Amino acid sequence: MTSGNAGQSLFAGKSKLLAVIGDEDTVTGFLLGGIGEHSAKTRKPNFLIVDKTTKLTDIEETFKSFLTREDIGIILISQFIAEQIRGLVDGHDKSVPAILEIPSKEHPYDASKDSILRRARGMFSADDFK
Repeated sequence: MTSGNAGQSLFAGKSKLLAVIGDEDTVTGFLLGGIGEHSAKTRKPNFLIVDKTTKLTDIEETFKSFLTREDIGIILISQFIAEQIRGLVDGHDKSVPAILEIPSKEHPYDASKDSILRRARGMFSADDFK
């Protein structure tokens, strides 16, 4: 994807991180894949492990902080957690960081709940695919 200037990257040549919010198994899998980082400025991690003791306010604050971090390009969030903060997820209307809802071990993916797919359905009609 390019912006107004031909050949200029969406990220203006700067690399971006993935951020992950999910259960322990999901986040651990991504960390083992090498996505774990700490912000150079704040020393805060780019992930949050959510369990039954995690407060909703902690999830909301972490999500909001990921939205404002310049070093994050994509936020991966387990769909069952996205449901808990649906207002915040649906309220995000910028392309960066992109928010992708993913399944988890205990909670299968439900396309009808995915905010991106719901928006995409509203952009097209059945006639567009004929």
